[in-house]
Amino acid sequence: MFGAGRTGRQQLTRIVVASILLCAVGFAHAATRIVSARVWPAADYTRVTLESKEPVKYSHFTVPNPERIVLDLENAELSKVLEELAGKISADDPYVKSVRVGRFKPGVVRVVFDLKVEAKPSVFELKPYGEYGHRLVLDIYPAHPIDPLLALLEAPSADAAAAGMKAPDKTAKASPEATKAEPQPEEKVLKAASADKPGKSAKAGKKEQLDMMRLVTVAIDAGHGGEDPGAQGHRGTHEKDVTLAIARRVKAKIDEETNMRGFLVRDGDYFIPLGNRVVKARKVQADLFVSIHADAFVNSDARGSSVFALSDRGATSAAARWLAKRENDADLIGGVNLDVKDAYLKQTLLDLSQTATINDSLKLGKAVLSELGGINRLHKGDVEQAGFAVLKAPDIPSILVETAFITNPQEEERLTDDDYQDKMASAIVSGIKRYFAKNPPLARSKLASNP
Repeated sequence: MFGAGRTGRQQLTRIVVASILLCAVGFAHAATRIVSARVWPAADYTRVTLESKEPVKYSHFTVPNPERIVLDLENAELSKVLEELAGKISADDPYVKSVRVGRFKPGVVRVVFDLKVEAKPSVFELKPYGEYGHRLVLDIYPAHPIDPLLALLEAPSADAAAAGMKAPDKTAKASPEATKAEPQPEEKVLKAASADKPGKSAKAGKKEQLDMMRLVTVAIDAGHGGEDPGAQGHRGTHEKDVTLAIARRVKAKIDEETNMRGFLVRDGDYFIPLGNRVVKARKVQADLFVSIHADAFVNSDARGSSVFALSDRGATSAAARWLAKRENDADLIGGVNLDVKDAYLKQTLLDLSQTATINDSLKLGKAVLSELGGINRLHKGDVEQAGFAVLKAPDIPSILVETAFITNPQEEERLTDDDYQDKMASAIVSGIKRYFAKNPPLARSKLASNP
Protein backbone atom coordinates (compact mmCIF):
# COMPACT_ATOMS: atom_id res chain seq x y z
CA MET A 1 0.00 0.00 0.00
CA PHE A 2 2.78 2.39 1.03
CA GLY A 3 4.89 1.33 -1.95
CA ALA A 4 2.00 1.86 -4.27
CA GLY A 5 1.39 5.33 -2.80
CA ARG A 6 5.05 6.22 -3.15
CA THR A 7 5.04 5.11 -6.77
CA GLY A 8 1.92 7.15 -7.36
CA ARG A 9 3.54 10.23 -5.88
CA GLN A 10 6.63 9.71 -8.04
CA GLN A 11 4.50 9.39 -11.13
CA LEU A 12 2.58 12.52 -10.16
CA THR A 13 5.86 14.40 -9.64
CA ARG A 14 7.09 13.30 -13.06
CA ILE A 15 3.85 14.44 -14.63
CA VAL A 16 4.10 17.85 -12.95
CA VAL A 17 7.74 18.28 -13.99
CA ALA A 18 6.92 17.21 -17.53
CA SER A 19 4.03 19.69 -17.65
CA ILE A 20 6.30 22.51 -16.47
CA LEU A 21 8.87 21.59 -19.10
CA LEU A 22 6.20 21.48 -21.78
CA CYS A 23 4.96 24.92 -20.74
CA ALA A 24 8.50 26.24 -20.84
CA VAL A 25 9.01 24.76 -24.29
CA GLY A 26 5.67 26.17 -25.37
CA PHE A 27 6.66 29.60 -24.06
CA ALA A 28 9.97 29.42 -25.91
CA HIS A 29 8.17 28.61 -29.14
CA ALA A 30 5.71 31.44 -28.51
CA ALA A 31 8.45 34.04 -28.04
CA THR A 32 8.61 36.53 -30.90
CA ARG A 33 11.84 36.46 -32.87
CA ILE A 34 13.30 39.59 -34.41
CA VAL A 35 14.49 38.51 -37.85
CA SER A 36 16.01 41.78 -39.04
CA ALA A 37 17.19 45.07 -37.55
CA ARG A 38 18.01 48.13 -39.65
CA VAL A 39 19.35 51.56 -38.71
CA TRP A 40 18.97 54.65 -40.93
CA PRO A 41 20.82 57.69 -39.55
CA ALA A 42 20.11 61.10 -41.08
CA ALA A 43 20.34 64.79 -40.26
CA ASP A 44 16.55 64.96 -39.81
CA TYR A 45 16.21 61.89 -37.59
CA THR A 46 17.52 58.38 -37.00
CA ARG A 47 15.21 55.45 -37.72
CA VAL A 48 15.55 52.00 -36.18
CA THR A 49 13.41 49.21 -37.63
CA LEU A 50 12.89 45.82 -35.99
CA GLU A 51 11.22 43.29 -38.27
CA SER A 52 9.51 40.09 -37.13
CA LYS A 53 7.07 37.50 -38.42
CA GLU A 54 4.63 38.30 -35.63
CA PRO A 55 3.78 41.67 -34.07
CA VAL A 56 5.85 42.63 -31.03
CA LYS A 57 4.33 44.02 -27.86
CA TYR A 58 6.39 46.89 -26.58
CA SER A 59 6.64 49.88 -24.27
CA HIS A 60 9.10 52.73 -24.21
CA PHE A 61 10.19 55.69 -22.10
CA THR A 62 12.97 58.27 -21.95
CA VAL A 63 15.55 58.84 -19.22
CA PRO A 64 17.43 62.18 -18.82
CA ASN A 65 20.98 62.93 -17.61
CA PRO A 66 22.36 61.23 -19.61
CA GLU A 67 19.76 61.12 -22.35
CA ARG A 68 18.46 57.63 -23.12
CA ILE A 69 15.53 55.91 -24.80
CA VAL A 70 14.45 52.59 -23.32
CA LEU A 71 12.51 50.14 -25.46
CA ASP A 72 11.09 47.04 -23.77
CA LEU A 73 10.10 44.14 -26.03
CA GLU A 74 7.62 41.82 -24.35
CA ASN A 75 7.76 38.07 -24.94
CA ALA A 76 10.65 38.59 -27.35
CA GLU A 77 13.55 36.28 -27.96
CA LEU A 78 17.02 37.62 -27.27
CA SER A 79 18.16 36.77 -30.79
CA LYS A 80 21.51 37.24 -32.47
CA VAL A 81 19.94 39.99 -34.60
CA LEU A 82 19.24 42.05 -31.48
CA GLU A 83 22.63 41.32 -29.99
CA GLU A 84 24.28 42.62 -33.16
CA LEU A 85 22.22 45.83 -33.20
CA ALA A 86 24.94 47.76 -31.35
CA GLY A 87 27.36 47.13 -34.21
CA LYS A 88 25.03 48.88 -36.65
CA ILE A 89 25.32 52.25 -34.93
CA SER A 90 27.76 54.39 -36.90
CA ALA A 91 30.11 56.85 -35.23
CA ASP A 92 28.67 59.72 -37.29
CA ASP A 93 25.07 59.05 -36.27
CA PRO A 94 23.89 62.52 -35.19
CA TYR A 95 21.61 61.27 -32.43
CA VAL A 96 22.53 57.77 -31.21
CA LYS A 97 25.80 57.18 -29.37
CA SER A 98 25.43 53.46 -28.62
CA VAL A 99 22.93 50.65 -28.00
CA ARG A 100 22.75 48.08 -25.21
CA VAL A 101 20.57 44.96 -25.42
CA GLY A 102 19.87 42.39 -22.71
CA ARG A 103 17.30 40.35 -20.82
CA PHE A 104 15.62 42.76 -18.39
CA LYS A 105 13.38 40.18 -16.73
CA PRO A 106 11.71 36.92 -17.77
CA GLY A 107 9.82 37.53 -20.98
CA VAL A 108 11.18 41.05 -21.57
CA VAL A 109 14.15 42.12 -23.69
CA ARG A 110 15.34 45.66 -22.98
CA VAL A 111 17.00 47.82 -25.64
CA VAL A 112 18.65 51.01 -24.36
CA PHE A 113 19.67 53.75 -26.79
CA ASP A 114 22.33 56.08 -25.40
CA LEU A 115 21.84 59.44 -27.08
CA LYS A 116 24.11 62.31 -28.05
CA VAL A 117 21.39 64.95 -27.67
CA GLU A 118 17.98 65.38 -26.12
CA ALA A 119 15.47 63.65 -28.37
CA LYS A 120 11.78 62.99 -28.90
CA PRO A 121 11.09 59.38 -29.88
CA SER A 122 8.20 58.21 -32.02
CA VAL A 123 7.43 54.49 -31.85
CA PHE A 124 4.83 52.79 -34.03
CA GLU A 125 3.98 49.50 -35.75
CA LEU A 126 3.65 48.72 -39.44
CA LYS A 127 1.71 45.79 -40.80
CA PRO A 128 3.28 43.47 -43.40
CA TYR A 129 3.64 45.07 -46.82
CA GLY A 130 5.40 43.76 -49.91
CA GLU A 131 8.55 41.92 -48.87
CA TYR A 132 8.40 43.23 -45.30
CA GLY A 133 6.89 41.45 -42.32
CA HIS A 134 5.67 43.12 -39.14
CA ARG A 135 7.83 46.12 -38.31
CA LEU A 136 8.36 48.03 -35.09
CA VAL A 137 9.73 51.46 -35.94
CA LEU A 138 11.57 53.84 -33.62
CA ASP A 139 12.12 57.33 -35.03
CA ILE A 140 14.51 59.42 -32.94
CA TYR A 141 13.91 63.11 -33.60
CA PRO A 142 15.95 65.89 -32.00
CA ALA A 143 14.11 67.82 -29.29
CA HIS A 144 15.21 70.99 -31.08
CA PRO A 145 14.84 70.28 -34.83
CA ILE A 146 17.15 71.83 -37.39
CA ASP A 147 15.55 74.69 -39.30
CA PRO A 148 16.05 73.71 -42.96
CA LEU A 149 15.90 77.33 -44.14
CA LEU A 150 18.55 78.41 -41.62
CA ALA A 151 20.73 75.47 -42.62
CA LEU A 152 20.33 76.41 -46.28
CA LEU A 153 21.27 80.01 -45.62
CA GLU A 154 24.33 78.92 -43.64
CA ALA A 155 25.53 76.67 -46.46
CA PRO A 156 29.03 77.62 -47.65
CA SER A 157 29.14 80.52 -50.10
CA ALA A 158 25.34 80.87 -50.41
CA ASP A 159 25.32 84.56 -49.53
CA ALA A 160 28.67 85.15 -51.20
CA ALA A 161 27.41 83.70 -54.47
CA ALA A 162 24.39 85.95 -54.32
CA ALA A 163 26.53 89.02 -53.83
CA GLY A 164 29.21 87.91 -56.29
CA MET A 165 31.86 87.69 -53.57
CA LYS A 166 34.23 85.05 -52.24
CA ALA A 167 32.97 83.17 -49.21
CA PRO A 168 34.68 84.27 -45.99
CA ASP A 169 36.94 81.89 -44.11
CA LYS A 170 34.96 81.09 -40.97
CA THR A 171 37.95 79.44 -39.32
CA ALA A 172 40.10 82.58 -39.45
CA LYS A 173 39.82 84.95 -36.50
CA ALA A 174 40.28 88.61 -37.26
CA SER A 175 41.63 90.94 -34.60
CA PRO A 176 39.34 93.69 -33.26
CA GLU A 177 41.60 96.28 -34.89
CA ALA A 178 41.39 94.59 -38.27
CA THR A 179 37.63 94.31 -37.94
CA LYS A 180 37.31 98.01 -37.30
CA ALA A 181 39.75 99.01 -40.02
CA GLU A 182 38.34 96.84 -42.78
CA PRO A 183 34.65 97.42 -43.66
CA GLN A 184 32.52 94.30 -44.01
CA PRO A 185 31.30 93.37 -47.54
CA GLU A 186 27.79 94.57 -46.83
CA GLU A 187 29.11 97.91 -45.56
CA LYS A 188 31.16 98.33 -48.74
CA VAL A 189 28.11 97.76 -50.89
CA LEU A 190 25.98 100.13 -48.83
CA LYS A 191 28.63 102.87 -49.01
CA ALA A 192 28.84 102.41 -52.75
CA ALA A 193 25.06 102.59 -53.04
CA SER A 194 25.00 105.75 -50.93
CA ALA A 195 27.72 107.33 -53.09
CA ASP A 196 25.79 106.60 -56.26
CA LYS A 197 22.50 107.76 -54.80
CA PRO A 198 23.26 110.27 -52.03
CA GLY A 199 19.61 111.16 -51.63
CA LYS A 200 18.78 107.72 -50.28
CA SER A 201 19.23 106.65 -46.67
CA ALA A 202 21.53 103.81 -45.64
CA LYS A 203 18.45 101.80 -44.71
CA ALA A 204 17.02 102.17 -48.20
CA GLY A 205 20.39 101.25 -49.67
CA LYS A 206 20.50 98.10 -47.57
CA LYS A 207 17.04 97.11 -48.75
CA GLU A 208 18.11 97.59 -52.36
CA GLN A 209 21.15 95.41 -51.83
CA LEU A 210 19.09 92.70 -50.17
CA ASP A 211 16.64 92.80 -53.07
CA MET A 212 19.58 92.21 -55.42
CA MET A 213 20.52 89.15 -53.38
CA ARG A 214 17.23 87.40 -54.12
CA LEU A 215 18.05 83.81 -55.03
CA VAL A 216 15.83 81.30 -56.77
CA THR A 217 15.53 78.20 -54.60
CA VAL A 218 14.93 74.81 -56.23
CA ALA A 219 13.93 71.91 -53.98
CA ILE A 220 15.36 68.69 -55.42
CA ASP A 221 13.65 65.57 -54.13
CA ALA A 222 15.45 62.24 -54.55
CA GLY A 223 12.64 59.69 -54.61
CA HIS A 224 12.34 56.83 -52.10
CA GLY A 225 15.17 56.08 -49.63
CA GLY A 226 15.85 54.06 -46.49
CA GLU A 227 13.22 51.42 -45.89
CA ASP A 228 11.75 52.18 -49.31
CA PRO A 229 14.25 51.16 -52.03
CA GLY A 230 11.86 51.98 -54.87
CA ALA A 231 12.00 49.93 -58.05
CA GLN A 232 14.80 47.46 -58.68
CA GLY A 233 16.56 46.67 -61.94
CA HIS A 234 17.59 43.24 -63.21
CA ARG A 235 21.18 43.89 -62.11
CA GLY A 236 20.04 44.73 -58.59
CA THR A 237 20.18 48.51 -58.97
CA HIS A 238 17.91 50.28 -56.48
CA GLU A 239 15.94 53.31 -57.57
CA LYS A 240 16.71 55.17 -54.32
CA ASP A 241 20.46 55.09 -55.10
CA VAL A 242 20.06 56.33 -58.67
CA THR A 243 17.71 59.16 -57.72
CA LEU A 244 20.04 60.42 -54.98
CA ALA A 245 23.06 60.36 -57.29
CA ILE A 246 21.25 62.38 -59.96
CA ALA A 247 19.71 64.75 -57.38
CA ARG A 248 23.15 65.60 -56.01
CA ARG A 249 24.39 66.37 -59.52
CA VAL A 250 21.36 68.59 -60.14
CA LYS A 251 22.06 70.52 -56.94
CA ALA A 252 25.72 70.97 -57.83
CA LYS A 253 24.83 72.40 -61.23
CA ILE A 254 22.16 74.68 -59.82
CA ASP A 255 24.59 75.99 -57.22
CA GLU A 256 26.96 76.96 -60.04
CA GLU A 257 24.37 79.47 -61.26
CA THR A 258 24.85 82.91 -59.72
CA ASN A 259 21.14 83.50 -59.11
CA MET A 260 20.06 79.99 -58.06
CA ARG A 261 20.57 77.58 -55.21
CA GLY A 262 19.56 73.96 -54.76
CA PHE A 263 18.08 72.31 -51.68
CA LEU A 264 18.23 68.54 -51.34
CA VAL A 265 15.06 67.27 -49.68
CA ARG A 266 16.88 63.97 -49.03
CA ASP A 267 20.66 63.92 -48.84
CA GLY A 268 21.28 60.37 -47.67
CA ASP A 269 19.84 56.87 -47.54
CA TYR A 270 16.82 57.43 -45.33
CA PHE A 271 13.07 57.64 -45.79
CA ILE A 272 10.99 60.82 -45.76
CA PRO A 273 7.19 60.58 -45.89
CA LEU A 274 5.69 62.12 -49.01
CA GLY A 275 3.88 64.88 -47.16
CA ASN A 276 7.00 65.82 -45.22
CA ARG A 277 8.87 66.31 -48.49
CA VAL A 278 6.31 68.95 -49.43
CA VAL A 279 6.60 70.56 -45.99
CA LYS A 280 10.41 70.73 -46.22
CA ALA A 281 10.20 72.43 -49.60
CA ARG A 282 7.78 75.01 -48.25
CA LYS A 283 9.92 75.65 -45.17
CA VAL A 284 12.85 76.69 -47.35
CA GLN A 285 10.44 78.80 -49.41
CA ALA A 286 11.26 76.91 -52.60
CA ASP A 287 10.35 78.46 -55.94
CA LEU A 288 10.24 75.04 -57.65
CA PHE A 289 9.98 71.42 -56.57
CA VAL A 290 11.54 68.70 -58.74
CA SER A 291 11.10 65.07 -57.67
CA ILE A 292 13.49 62.63 -59.36
CA HIS A 293 12.60 58.98 -59.97
CA ALA A 294 13.42 55.99 -62.18
CA ASP A 295 10.44 54.38 -63.86
CA ALA A 296 9.50 50.70 -63.70
CA PHE A 297 7.13 48.36 -65.49
CA VAL A 298 6.38 44.65 -65.63
CA ASN A 299 7.53 44.58 -69.24
CA SER A 300 11.31 45.06 -69.47
CA ASP A 301 10.96 46.51 -72.99
CA ALA A 302 9.38 49.71 -71.64
CA ARG A 303 11.83 52.59 -71.95
CA GLY A 304 12.17 56.36 -72.13
CA SER A 305 11.98 59.45 -69.96
CA SER A 306 8.79 61.11 -68.73
CA VAL A 307 7.67 64.17 -66.80
CA PHE A 308 4.54 64.38 -64.65
CA ALA A 309 2.60 67.18 -63.00
CA LEU A 310 -0.24 67.11 -60.49
CA SER A 311 -3.82 66.66 -61.58
CA ASP A 312 -6.91 67.41 -59.50
CA ARG A 313 -9.22 66.01 -62.15
CA GLY A 314 -7.94 62.48 -62.57
CA ALA A 315 -5.00 60.97 -64.43
CA THR A 316 -4.37 61.70 -68.10
CA SER A 317 -3.78 58.00 -68.81
CA ALA A 318 -4.08 54.58 -67.21
CA ALA A 319 -0.29 54.37 -67.05
CA ALA A 320 -0.10 57.71 -65.20
CA ARG A 321 -2.75 56.51 -62.74
CA TRP A 322 -0.83 53.26 -62.15
CA LEU A 323 2.43 55.12 -61.66
CA ALA A 324 0.89 57.61 -59.22
CA LYS A 325 -0.48 54.75 -57.13
CA ARG A 326 2.92 53.05 -57.09
CA GLU A 327 4.69 56.22 -56.02
CA ASN A 328 2.04 57.10 -53.44
CA ASP A 329 2.43 53.65 -51.89
CA ALA A 330 5.91 54.74 -50.80
CA ASP A 331 4.48 55.80 -47.44
CA LEU A 332 3.19 52.26 -46.86
CA ILE A 333 6.57 50.79 -47.74
CA GLY A 334 8.81 53.34 -46.04
CA GLY A 335 6.61 53.58 -42.98
CA VAL A 336 4.62 56.55 -41.69
CA ASN A 337 3.18 57.06 -38.23
CA LEU A 338 -0.46 57.67 -39.14
CA ASP A 339 -1.35 58.61 -35.56
CA VAL A 340 0.50 61.90 -35.83
CA LYS A 341 -1.88 64.81 -36.29
CA ASP A 342 -0.08 67.68 -37.98
CA ALA A 343 -2.38 70.56 -38.85
CA TYR A 344 0.25 72.21 -41.04
CA LEU A 345 0.78 69.02 -43.02
CA LYS A 346 -2.95 68.45 -43.30
CA GLN A 347 -3.47 71.93 -44.69
CA THR A 348 -0.63 71.44 -47.15
CA LEU A 349 -1.98 68.16 -48.50
CA LEU A 350 -5.63 69.09 -48.63
CA ASP A 351 -5.35 72.56 -50.16
CA LEU A 352 -6.04 71.74 -53.79
CA SER A 353 -7.10 75.22 -54.86
CA GLN A 354 -3.98 75.41 -56.97
CA THR A 355 -5.02 75.82 -60.58
CA ALA A 356 -2.41 78.49 -61.23
CA THR A 357 0.31 76.37 -59.64
CA ILE A 358 -0.62 73.37 -61.78
CA ASN A 359 -0.48 75.52 -64.91
CA ASP A 360 3.02 76.67 -63.95
CA SER A 361 3.97 73.06 -63.22
CA LEU A 362 2.91 72.09 -66.74
CA LYS A 363 5.06 74.88 -68.20
CA LEU A 364 8.03 73.73 -66.12
CA GLY A 365 7.41 70.12 -67.10
CA LYS A 366 7.27 70.98 -70.78
CA ALA A 367 10.58 72.85 -70.57
CA VAL A 368 12.31 69.97 -68.79
CA LEU A 369 10.78 67.34 -71.07
CA SER A 370 12.09 69.12 -74.17
CA GLU A 371 15.62 68.99 -72.73
CA LEU A 372 15.32 65.31 -71.75
CA GLY A 373 14.44 64.51 -75.35
CA GLY A 374 17.94 65.55 -76.33
CA ILE A 375 19.63 62.82 -74.28
CA ASN A 376 17.09 60.00 -74.21
CA ARG A 377 14.02 58.71 -75.98
CA LEU A 378 10.80 60.10 -74.51
CA HIS A 379 8.32 57.58 -73.18
CA LYS A 380 5.56 60.16 -73.64
CA GLY A 381 5.89 63.29 -75.74
CA ASP A 382 3.70 65.40 -73.46
CA VAL A 383 3.67 66.15 -69.75
CA GLU A 384 1.24 63.74 -68.08
CA GLN A 385 -0.82 64.37 -64.98
CA ALA A 386 -1.98 62.28 -62.04
CA GLY A 387 -2.62 62.57 -58.30
CA PHE A 388 0.97 62.32 -57.01
CA ALA A 389 1.00 63.11 -53.28
CA VAL A 390 4.53 64.49 -53.46
CA LEU A 391 3.46 67.19 -55.94
CA LYS A 392 0.68 68.66 -53.79
CA ALA A 393 2.35 71.86 -52.63
CA PRO A 394 -0.40 74.42 -53.27
CA ASP A 395 1.98 77.28 -54.01
CA ILE A 396 5.11 75.70 -55.57
CA PRO A 397 5.24 74.60 -59.22
CA SER A 398 6.13 70.91 -58.92
CA ILE A 399 7.08 68.15 -61.33
CA LEU A 400 8.09 64.50 -61.10
CA VAL A 401 10.82 63.39 -63.52
CA GLU A 402 11.06 59.72 -64.48
CA THR A 403 14.65 59.71 -65.73
CA ALA A 404 14.47 56.29 -67.44
CA PHE A 405 13.13 52.76 -66.89
CA ILE A 406 15.26 50.98 -64.32
CA THR A 407 13.51 47.74 -65.31
CA ASN A 408 14.88 48.05 -68.84
CA PRO A 409 18.36 46.40 -68.90
CA GLN A 410 19.86 48.97 -71.27
CA GLU A 411 18.45 51.95 -69.40
CA GLU A 412 19.41 50.46 -66.04
CA GLU A 413 23.00 50.36 -67.21
CA ARG A 414 22.81 53.98 -68.35
CA LEU A 415 21.28 55.08 -65.05
CA THR A 416 24.35 53.80 -63.19
CA ASP A 417 26.76 55.49 -65.61
CA ASP A 418 28.38 58.71 -64.33
CA ASP A 419 28.32 60.34 -67.75
CA TYR A 420 24.61 59.67 -68.28
CA GLN A 421 23.76 60.85 -64.78
CA ASP A 422 25.61 64.08 -65.50
CA LYS A 423 23.80 64.57 -68.82
CA MET A 424 20.48 63.90 -67.12
CA ALA A 425 21.24 66.47 -64.42
CA SER A 426 22.31 69.02 -67.05
CA ALA A 427 19.10 68.48 -69.01
CA ILE A 428 16.95 69.01 -65.90
CA VAL A 429 18.80 72.22 -64.99
CA SER A 430 18.61 73.48 -68.58
CA GLY A 431 14.86 72.92 -68.50
CA ILE A 432 14.58 74.84 -65.24
CA LYS A 433 16.55 77.76 -66.69
CA ARG A 434 14.40 77.72 -69.82
CA TYR A 435 11.27 77.88 -67.65
CA PHE A 436 12.58 80.84 -65.64
CA ALA A 437 13.59 82.66 -68.83
CA LYS A 438 9.90 82.82 -69.78
CA ASN A 439 8.46 82.84 -66.23
CA PRO A 440 10.65 84.99 -63.96
CA PRO A 441 10.16 84.36 -60.24
CA LEU A 442 7.94 86.87 -58.48
CA ALA A 443 9.69 89.51 -56.42
CA ARG A 444 9.04 88.88 -52.76
CA SER A 445 10.84 89.06 -49.45
CA LYS A 446 12.51 85.71 -49.87
CA LEU A 447 16.12 86.83 -49.63
CA ALA A 448 19.42 85.06 -49.53
CA SER A 449 20.48 86.54 -46.23
CA ASN A 450 17.22 87.60 -44.61
CA PRO A 451 14.26 85.31 -45.39
